[in-house]
Amino acid sequence: MNTWMSFLCVGAGGMLGSVMRYGLTLVLQQQSIVMPFGTLWSNICGCFIIGVTAEIAAQTEILSPQARLFIATGVCGGFTTFSSLIYELAQMCKDSEYLHALVYLNATFIGSALAFLVGTLAVKGLARI
Repeated sequence: MNTWMSFLCVGAGGMLGSVMRYGLTLVLQQQSIVMPFGTLWSNICGCFIIGVTAEIAAQTEILSPQARLFIATGVCGGFTTFSSLIYELAQMCKDSEYLHALVYLNATFIGSALAFLVGTLAVKGLARI
């Protein structure tokens, strides 16, 4: 695969993922003024998507290298946002919201790990059908 095509796949996917994350944040920010649900759910959903992508790539030849770059590195890279997670945790700690910060941190990591696992298991289950 040529280097420019790789950059285009990652860039296009990253733009799509970032726009999706921003949209999700706008939709979910009305749910809570304390918990950043947009970032939480983008990380969980992004880990599910990358789990599905990883398992499909491991089990089949359906996804081209360009498609894997577009989805995993581009879309998921733009959609998930651990830099925002760290910033939001720092803000919560600055505001002495330690319990909210702890709940948010644990929900993000546990939710994201479980979403990745569910994504891989979903593909394995569908592969049997």
